[in-house]
Order: sequence, then C-alpha cells, then structure tokens
Amino acid sequence: MPTDTPWFLAIGASGQDGLNDIRAVLTGLPPTLPVIVLVVLHRPWDMVSRLRHILAETSSMPVVEAEPGQKFAVGTVYIGLPEQHLTLVEHSFGILVGDPHRRHRNRTVDLLFDSVARFGGDRMIGVVLSGQLDDGSRGLAAINRAGGHVMVVQRCEDREKGMPENAAVFEGPIDCIGTTAEIVQAIVAAVNADRNSPVITPDAVA
Repeated sequence: MPTDTPWFLAIGASGQDGLNDIRAVLTGLPPTLPVIVLVVLHRPWDMVSRLRHILAETSSMPVVEAEPGQKFAVGTVYIGLPEQHLTLVEHSFGILVGDPHRRHRNRTVDLLFDSVARFGGDRMIGVVLSGQLDDGSRGLAAINRAGGHVMVVQRCEDREKGMPENAAVFEGPIDCIGTTAEIVQAIVAAVNADRNSPVITPDAVA
C-alpha cells in the first residue's frame, strides 16, 4: 500500500453514554496520531446539534462538520449533521448522504462503517461505543472482513444489551473489547505497528 495512504478511525455510538465514550476516546488520542477520525452519533433530527462544540471542548484534535465532497485531513475529527450522514467515498474524500425522510433511520453507523470497509484500504479501525439496538454490528463485520481492526467498548454487566454487545457477537473476532482507555491504547498500538507510520509512544495516551 502506498505510504501516503491515511489511517481511518471510524467511531459509532448512540445516546448520552455514547457521547461520553466518544469524548473519552477523542480526549485520549495523541494529537499527533496520523489518523482521519470519522464519528457518527445518533441524535434527534428535530433539534439544533451542538455536537461539534461539545466534542471540540475536550478533543485532542480539531473537530469539523464535514462538507460534501470534502478531502479529509489527517489529524482531524469529522462529523455530519443529523440529517446528513457521513461516509467515505474514495481515498480521503467523503460525502454526506442526505436523508430528509430518515430512510436510514438507526443504520447510520453501518452506513459509515460499510463505506470505510469499501474505501479505507487496510489502514482502518472501526470502533463501536455505547448505544442501544445493533447499529454498527454489520458495518464492523465488514471492516473486519476487509482486513481492518475492530474494537468494542465493554460496558457494565447490568446494562441492557445494546450496540457494543451486539457487535461483539455478530461475526468474527474482535481485536479489542475494553474500556475507552484500553481502546485508545489499542488504536495507538495498531497505528504504531504500521512501519510506515510515525512512532508515538503509548505514554502519550496516559
């Protein structure tokens, strides 16, 4: 694979617990980690979204609301608006899938993950964080089949089965099931294992 092919880190979650997980991961990532971060969080469609502002408060990397046909930059976190779903289309270019009639409903994480599995090459990581139902399970399996790394947050045992639990048992092995801190360490380790990526010490995530 060419040395200029970027790493893609795709993260999916839902609800307040999912938002907290996303914030924890984005806070823990080293700001110099050479990844393009694509985030999907299920949100209400009938309310103004403050997600970019909320994530930017603690993220180690800048957070941007993606624009149609935008070329993604390494070291940046991208999100879409609730009615425009973030996807990867080729190399480091993305597209926002308009969905005013909610055709995709609670399958927007799968939509992102499937696009990353198709266009992300072998430098891709899919992460399912807290959330209800099973969005992300199929897309995470697609990333796994395409040769990417797959990770799932481990929640308290008394929680109702949701996105991470369904993803963990859907298909194939999971590279990391753990806390958000352990997922951050696994992400850094996966990127550092690529000899074409700059070395960043695990101490950076402490």
